Amino acid sequence: MSGIISLERPIVFFDIESTGLSTQHDRIVEIAFIKLFPDYTEHRCSYRINPVIPISEEATSVHGITNKDVENEPQFSDLVQEFISILQDADLAGFNALKFDIPMLTEEFARCGVDFDLSKKHLVDVQLIFHKMEERTLSAAYRFYCNKELENAHSAAADTEATYEVFLHQVKRYDELKTDVRGISEFTGLTKRADLEGRIVFDTHGHEIFNFGKHKGKRVEDVFAAEPSYYNWMMNGDFASYTKKVITDIKMRMLKNKFQSS
Repeated sequence: MSGIISLERPIVFFDIESTGLSTQHDRIVEIAFIKLFPDYTEHRCSYRINPVIPISEEATSVHGITNKDVENEPQFSDLVQEFISILQDADLAGFNALKFDIPMLTEEFARCGVDFDLSKKHLVDVQLIFHKMEERTLSAAYRFYCNKELENAHSAAADTEATYEVFLHQVKRYDELKTDVRGISEFTGLTKRADLEGRIVFDTHGHEIFNFGKHKGKRVEDVFAAEPSYYNWMMNGDFASYTKKVITDIKMRMLKNKFQSS
């Protein structure tokens, strides 16, 4: 492991199993972590979680976790401080993490009143590296890079372990990938997004712009200044909590700048 990738701080690989596919409305039932430290030591842990809401039959058919399996497990709020201690000083990595695992995790933190700030973390989505280079699924990636068959697919621990191994093989295989987390995150394009879903992105000057709807391509600050109701519409709409956090931070920055200039 030593020398494959340079780390300025820990990076946490993680995977989530849930009650369903909605990152805003479903809940976590299982989560696993591999925390890789700059000295290349590793810490592994996994948790079953009582989601409080029913697990859909479709979800159970994928990961095999039933309502009975988790009825006596702790809730996310019972474990939130433990999760913060694992994640707060680390960058984040996962497979399809940007579209699912990270938004799901931030929603759970938001329900607990925790402001889980991603702005200073580097995010690595191993799937995006894979999609740029090879096939399309974690099982295929595991077979391609590691020459292994993925057993117990869709259990959080097995998927996390496979994601971690695939990532290490990717870093060794591709000269295009830098060996620092910032460079890898930039390679996958994640640094261009201001929020997780890519609804708000950065332009070439580092300004936040809308990447959807009638104001696509326009600076967020310009839109909010000319049409204040658009901010309220988004805050009351079916947008992820982290997207709402991003636009609120922009709104507060605008108010601060207005106050300082007056």
